[in-house]
Amino acid sequence: MRERAKDPQRHARRMAAKQQIMRDRIARAQKEQGVLLVLTGPGKGKSSSGFGMVARALGHGMKVGIVQFIKGAFSTGEEAFFRGLPNVDYHVMGQGYTWETQNREQDVASATAAWEVAARMLKDDSYSLILLDELNIALKYDYIDLDRVLDDLQGRPDMQHVVVTGRSAPQELIDLADTVTEMGVVKHAFKDQGIKAQKGVEL
Repeated sequence: MRERAKDPQRHARRMAAKQQIMRDRIARAQKEQGVLLVLTGPGKGKSSSGFGMVARALGHGMKVGIVQFIKGAFSTGEEAFFRGLPNVDYHVMGQGYTWETQNREQDVASATAAWEVAARMLKDDSYSLILLDELNIALKYDYIDLDRVLDDLQGRPDMQHVVVTGRSAPQELIDLADTVTEMGVVKHAFKDQGIKAQKGVEL
């Protein structure tokens, strides 16, 4: 089977067929609009992917808003890098992981304040892309009213892109989203091997 896959003529035929399929799809995809992306699931890489899109948007000269809902008790490499850049409005609004704070009233207050910042951005068409990091966790624990979140997301400017991260995304948000990726776990250094969070990888 592997030898057949390496055959140059067979490969050329397969790629030509794939090229035509992709050209047809591109020709049909003519709609332009802001997209809502949800990155969820138990696997690592949700926030990392979100910040990758932040970097991509900045590369195009776009203005970006970032609101972090849970993280905040410790400094991260992404905050150190992105906060001081032009076209970045960066807000760390969380008090740390929920198992660390152990204070629902405090977590609700922090999440509510964070959503006020996010809601302001969602009304402002000068923001081309908004990253709502770990919003799904705040929704999972009912720190913020889901209906309000959905209404604010639906009411945003037409060309504004929004990226929402965090495990356990609610079904209503998944239904509203244009693109949803669920990240699964195959192996995890911390959980499976006891390797502490590393700078540049998790921090």
